[in-house]
Amino acid sequence: MRKSFTAVLVIPTGIGAVIGGYAGDALPIARAIATVVDCLITHPNVLNGANLYWSDPTIQYVEGYALDQFARGNWHLRPSHGNKIGVILDSDIPADLHLRHLQVIAGAQATLGLDILPALTTPQGLGVKLNLSAQGASWGTIAAPQVLLSSTAKLIDCGAEAIAVVSWVPDCFSDPLYGRQIEQYRQGQGVDILAGVEAVISHLITREFHIPCAHAPALTPLPLKADISPRAVAEELGFTFLPCVLVGLHQAPQLVSRNTTFPQANDLTPEMVNVVISPHSACGGSGLLSLLAYPQIKLITIQENKTTLSVTPESLNIPPSRVIAVKNYLEAIGVISALKAGINWRSLIVCGCAQAL
Repeated sequence: MRKSFTAVLVIPTGIGAVIGGYAGDALPIARAIATVVDCLITHPNVLNGANLYWSDPTIQYVEGYALDQFARGNWHLRPSHGNKIGVILDSDIPADLHLRHLQVIAGAQATLGLDILPALTTPQGLGVKLNLSAQGASWGTIAAPQVLLSSTAKLIDCGAEAIAVVSWVPDCFSDPLYGRQIEQYRQGQGVDILAGVEAVISHLITREFHIPCAHAPALTPLPLKADISPRAVAEELGFTFLPCVLVGLHQAPQLVSRNTTFPQANDLTPEMVNVVISPHSACGGSGLLSLLAYPQIKLITIQENKTTLSVTPESLNIPPSRVIAVKNYLEAIGVISALKAGINWRSLIVCGCAQAL
């Protein structure tokens, strides 16, 4: 029997990645890679496209903190046929936008057949605030984390197996800095100013409850413009970003502690991973570095996917024998196909054949 081939695709959130830094623009890459592997593990930043989404049974939708725990060997990923989803709505969301999100939930139940509990509105606002680091990466804070945690606990008590959070993001256009960042983002040139705080929210819930989680911001619809970048336009098509989150969480794998639960035959573990794919300049993530502790894993880096970072394999002293640097994701797919077939990928290029002789 042929051994299965598993890949992990990482494009960190909020660092202005040329591909994967926008509204689901890395989804075609994930879909293409999924056709040449048996299992692809990736995170919401890669797959979320607001009102545009694509479900694929080969792809495992794993929140960033959970992906780090998986990489460290602390958690297994247990594939799911379908999760009961709990939705938390921030009470700061204006009434008309709150209704829009309730309609999305009803539509997802009626049209997609998703199993969603009645939405829970927080007893007080979460108090989301946005920030930018000196390096240009986005981050943020929430003023009422205990409200978020207690709301999550209530939904879990009602049977929730995955959590979607919709938080109110105040009108960023009133701040000149954030307004400028959003305009650059809409032109396909800037950093996603919302991404950092989204990670804070989902990390907190996943860390505390060991449950799949993803975030969808609620904000005032942006003014209509004719020259929006195709990479950002998915977020311009409706009133909410919730649809892709509900679809992703529907079949997100359950998070199983390795220390407390006996593994099952279909559990995914880091020992099963063959390659991890990352932008060449963004190799410093804890999950990626933890995966490289497993000797069977190769790191494929993408040089064309520029970011605001400069954390390369060379700067981290990752041994060259572990790294395959390619120009773009199309070349990466070729390398993955060769590795899966047990073929020396260098034999597929002219210089590789010459070296072999």
